[in-house]
Amino acid sequence: MSEEQVSVAHAAYEAVDNKNAVLRVRGVTRAFSRPSGDPLTVLEAVDVNLNKGEIVGLLGRSGSGKSTLLRIVAGLIRATSGQVLYRGEQLTGPAEGIAMVFQSFALFPWLTVLQNVEAGLEAQGLARDEMRERALSAIDLIGLDGFANAFPRELSGGMRQRVGFARALVTNPSILLMDEPFSALDVLTAENLRTDFLDLWTESKLAIQSVLLVTHNIEEAVFMCDRILVFSSNPGRVTAEIKVPFKHPRNRLDPRFRQLVDDIYARMTVRAKTGAATVLSIGERLPEVSTNLLAGLLENLAAEPYHGRADMPAIAQALALEVDELFPMAEALQMLGFAEMVSGDILLTPLGHQFNESEMQVRKNTFAKQLLTRIPLAAHIKSVLDDRPGHRAPSVRFLSELEDHLSDSAAEQTLRAVTMWGRYAEIFTYDDEAEAFSLEIPEDEED
Repeated sequence: MSEEQVSVAHAAYEAVDNKNAVLRVRGVTRAFSRPSGDPLTVLEAVDVNLNKGEIVGLLGRSGSGKSTLLRIVAGLIRATSGQVLYRGEQLTGPAEGIAMVFQSFALFPWLTVLQNVEAGLEAQGLARDEMRERALSAIDLIGLDGFANAFPRELSGGMRQRVGFARALVTNPSILLMDEPFSALDVLTAENLRTDFLDLWTESKLAIQSVLLVTHNIEEAVFMCDRILVFSSNPGRVTAEIKVPFKHPRNRLDPRFRQLVDDIYARMTVRAKTGAATVLSIGERLPEVSTNLLAGLLENLAAEPYHGRADMPAIAQALALEVDELFPMAEALQMLGFAEMVSGDILLTPLGHQFNESEMQVRKNTFAKQLLTRIPLAAHIKSVLDDRPGHRAPSVRFLSELEDHLSDSAAEQTLRAVTMWGRYAEIFTYDDEAEAFSLEIPEDEED
């Protein structure tokens, strides 16, 4: 993003009446250093207003910087540039009045439910009786009365996450930050907890003024949020702001609800298609999706009722997939030339149909051809192995190249993906114990 674009974006935000803003994020960028010394930008020039009485969702794929932004707002990490203003003051660390609910529950296993909730108050220096009274009130509020003396190991996942909510709410925060708080739960438990939280919110039983929710679940964002900020990846930027016009409680079966979900899918697939239309580089991040899942999605797309073209929300629901599971599969098929994403739909290409109708060895040959012609990293590994006398190379050689372009975790994920695809296509083998790639040597070269 150019300086001129950043200035225009900032001016647009400053033109808004901010009298109701509880929190303002201005031009926040977060970068990490690569091994080469060059910066890897995770977030770039992000602006967010969080106003009284609203739930704002940060929606995007893994790696789009949503959780990084949430941790900056929580004061757990610092922005490389830009600022976060809370109650008119710039944040420089954790602030009183901002609480967070984590995806992984983050409970102390050796403490009871009551003691875990009280832990959220210890920093405030309250008297023991007041701590106990407030903790018990929070436990009752969140629906855990009767379990105050239970240990986390005695609770289900949903009950443990309720403890996480109680621990955050007991401090009476102005802002509640939620980092995918329902994603570790089964579907029914997550739905129950979402609904209970929204009931407390809409009935004004919570002290919090605003909520900032990180999610990759489009339907969850539409169900819960008043505004949704859609993030791009590499680096993370806000690419769209979507206002949700429905009052609570919301009906998922309402045609307007379904249409908004479809529209957001379409926005996100347009972004994905634009990225895939460019020529891939060796350092391009690859989705880590198994060939079994890719073949399974191709077969489902080819079958009834889709016949080669499916609405992404519909097939995600039919296959019980989250957006963070479906998009990597669809993007991998698009990268390889077996499918395309168009206006919220995924459709098979002629090659995708041909692959689906072929026998196993023909599938492998087709996959190998597409892998070598469309994924430069696979062709690069094959070329290095071809040129070496022993036809072997350590994986660290390619990992270090990827780390010049990607974060450590993204580089490792990309190498795992290309390793998995290359082994399926039989263009190279990988020895996990030796951590090395090699070629299968033809019999006539062994003599």
